[in-house]
Amino acid sequence: MICFIAAVLLSGTTAHQNPNPFLQTNWSWYCQGGNPQHTGIVQSASQSMSQILWSQTVDKRPTYSGNDLLTHYGSPVVSFKNSILFPIKFGVNGPFEVESVNGSTYQPNFFQKSNYILPPHDWIPMCGIALSLNMVGQSQYVFVPDAGGVVVERSADYFKSKPFPLYFMGASNYQANPAAYNSTVYIDTPITPGPNNCIYFGFTVTGSNPLGLKSGFARVAQDGTATYVYAQDVSGDSNITDVKQNCGPAVSNSGNSIYVVVNSGNFSAGYLLKLDATTLQLKAKVPLKDPNSGSSAYVDDDGTACPMVGPDGDVYIGVLENPWGSNHLRGWMLHYSGDLSQTKTPGAFGWDDTASVVPTSMVPSYSGTSSYLIATKYNNYVEGGGDGNNRIGVLDPNATEVDPVTGATVMNEVMTLSGPKHDPRFPNIPTAVYEWCVDTIAVDPGTDSLILNSEDGNMYRWNLGLNQITQSITLTGGIGEAYTPTVVGVNGTIYGMSNARLYAVGDPPSKPQVRHH
Repeated sequence: MICFIAAVLLSGTTAHQNPNPFLQTNWSWYCQGGNPQHTGIVQSASQSMSQILWSQTVDKRPTYSGNDLLTHYGSPVVSFKNSILFPIKFGVNGPFEVESVNGSTYQPNFFQKSNYILPPHDWIPMCGIALSLNMVGQSQYVFVPDAGGVVVERSADYFKSKPFPLYFMGASNYQANPAAYNSTVYIDTPITPGPNNCIYFGFTVTGSNPLGLKSGFARVAQDGTATYVYAQDVSGDSNITDVKQNCGPAVSNSGNSIYVVVNSGNFSAGYLLKLDATTLQLKAKVPLKDPNSGSSAYVDDDGTACPMVGPDGDVYIGVLENPWGSNHLRGWMLHYSGDLSQTKTPGAFGWDDTASVVPTSMVPSYSGTSSYLIATKYNNYVEGGGDGNNRIGVLDPNATEVDPVTGATVMNEVMTLSGPKHDPRFPNIPTAVYEWCVDTIAVDPGTDSLILNSEDGNMYRWNLGLNQITQSITLTGGIGEAYTPTVVGVNGTIYGMSNARLYAVGDPPSKPQVRHH
């Protein structure tokens, strides 16, 4: 949500007959955005939104601001073996626990405690876990943030496996003075898995420590060896002091590079960096600019925008506009070539949004020439001077139109979907609807659908072939909240969040085992 001011339909789902070139044959939902490129594409056709199978709180101490819940929750992940794993917050700022649930029986596999404490923040940031890209023995590993910049790895599926700590600053350095690191070093991005079961993440440093660490990025290999760089050094800009909070690194399609975002703290100018995936040395950089004014865009820690790498290698990243409010607080979805040498047509919304990839085969009405489309939120906030017609947009990244708000040239709208319910906060504005409440949209080619959460408390299926909502299910009574992810598991179970709870939605099981905690 933007808070700067503070019954089931017929399904209509159809399975694809042709294989999709963007899908993998062996997959899981690995991390924020689904995969290391953050494309949001799922492999298994989602089940019908027939019923809530189970639900679980993800926040034992939710912090409300009036009627709003300004908390970002880490994305659930789903293993090859259909275990669903998700972080649970116990205090206002932590600690956390990760629960692993069998996605078929709904029974717990294990609980992994974490001493992770959130870094300094405005809106409450996420605790972002990840799964290894490959099996380790008989299971994938799950990577869980812990205190002091430490990551704990363990089996994602088995109760008896033992946790193993990974220290990007070196085990002997950390163990010589744990308190010094625990009080000054914080992982502040979701973890992203990389080739050969390495992981990437950003960290922020708030005080002195024995190694003199500063904010930056780390790569930790499967054997525990690590490399790290400082944001200021690798950006080559002395004004840069930090890593964008909630912004998980994205891995290039080749696996040879990663994309990260740096800034000077909340609501400041910043860069998109391309780093070598092994050494973390700079390959290319581009300052993040407002495409309409030419001024430095605002890189905002309150959002969850991550870089997304398209199938053609292009990179997308959401930012806020400058001057502030000049685009109805929608921000921009910036678009670059993979080498960052070419700035391409932006999308007209981006402030708290990671774009998802939509294969053109999902949109039979599309007659353009692009090899894929993207899906983003497409809100037009009343609070920012808009008409409140909050939408989801499917955009052509290579075709253009004139934006009616700013007059800028932006990506062409292939189709859009307005929120289905009027927002009662604006009784005199008939176009004002509840906004879509999703930070990464799950794209389901198996049913030609996007799976969406809304602030009205419902989950929806937007069938792109029919261009209509074909299913919905009520999760809660609705609440203003930070954007939440949607996920589809390997057996087609749908996962979504509303009001600090995770909901599993799907077809009735053969032996009902509904659990609510």
